[in-house]
Amino acid sequence: MREIDELTQVDDPAWPELQEAFTGSGVSVRVLAPEPEEGRRCLVQLQVTARSTLGALALNCGGLVLDGGWVRVFGGGSPAHGGLPSLARVNRFPAVADPAWHPATGLVVGQDVLGGVFALNGHDPAAAGRPGDPGQMTYFAPDTLAWEAMDMGHSGWVAWLLSGRLDTFYDGLRPPGWREEAAALSLSEGISVFPFLWTEEAHADLAATSRRAVPMREILGVAADFARGMGPADPGFLGEV
Repeated sequence: MREIDELTQVDDPAWPELQEAFTGSGVSVRVLAPEPEEGRRCLVQLQVTARSTLGALALNCGGLVLDGGWVRVFGGGSPAHGGLPSLARVNRFPAVADPAWHPATGLVVGQDVLGGVFALNGHDPAAAGRPGDPGQMTYFAPDTLAWEAMDMGHSGWVAWLLSGRLDTFYDGLRPPGWREEAAALSLSEGISVFPFLWTEEAHADLAATSRRAVPMREILGVAADFARGMGPADPGFLGEV
């Protein structure tokens, strides 16, 4: 395994370019303060350099909170500041870097307040029940309880988040007042919707649903239970949050 100096001391780190992209984006971006040691731990286990978007986020920030709190991107973690867990915690990295360890189904890299999960495919997505190619992004959709291929890599996904296309992506999933509801959440909470988002009632009239703030792990647990019990299939690991 490459040591931390090899991973961090690169000629063209991605972080300055990312900072420019945050400033220039029409989407609101909150950059969480990093926990440096945890960020380094992420890099060593992932074996990615600060030249990559994934490595730059892990090393230089505790995570990102986008679009008024609607989307969260995992980085090096900032739980001491009431922020997000690290990539290492979310994906259950081993306590000591292990070259033989890899995420079993893919690397969870982000989530939204409805319990949607963004993950980076591993080397055999089909075996893990995921669509798309190795190294490509997938999305666990809370309104269908199924994984969807996104046809982009991690860096392309971050650029897409900043591009202003989230309104289109979440068309039909954002009720009136969604900005205020998202902004009121802590970063360990999401929005529970009833009737559930995957029901005909919610699809027919989202504005009429009842919504409340609950721990994100509860939202993910309920979605996984329904996906396993009712279909389409067991979604597998959705992240430790």
